[in-house]
Amino acid sequence: MTELATDVDFARVRDRTLTLYYAATVLMLIGLGVLTVYTVRLGAPVDPGVEQSFGLAVALMFLMGALTAHLLDRLYRVWPLGRRYRPAPPGVVTDRSWATLLAVSVLVIGGAAIAYILAGLLA
Repeated sequence: MTELATDVDFARVRDRTLTLYYAATVLMLIGLGVLTVYTVRLGAPVDPGVEQSFGLAVALMFLMGALTAHLLDRLYRVWPLGRRYRPAPPGVVTDRSWATLLAVSVLVIGGAAIAYILAGLLA
């Protein structure tokens, strides 16, 4: 009888936790969407008064993104669903991995520069 009660209690706690994770994730995604629309509607980030608002919105987006990633990580890797996979151990740092990091960094920085220039031309 106690096993059945603990199984029922565990199922109830698991469902409650999953609902909490789901609600927090949905609220963070809605918040990210609202902040994204807010930053787009602000105008150019160099206008007077816009710099602080833009910086605050971007900081909040990063914070919400980190919280969403944390919640999803907990949801899929840790309790209550159990570990679904084991992460691979970190590999050895080689010259090839440094070259890949440098290539990806150049690509990301170049893409950001192009986006910044295009945003300046369109604004």
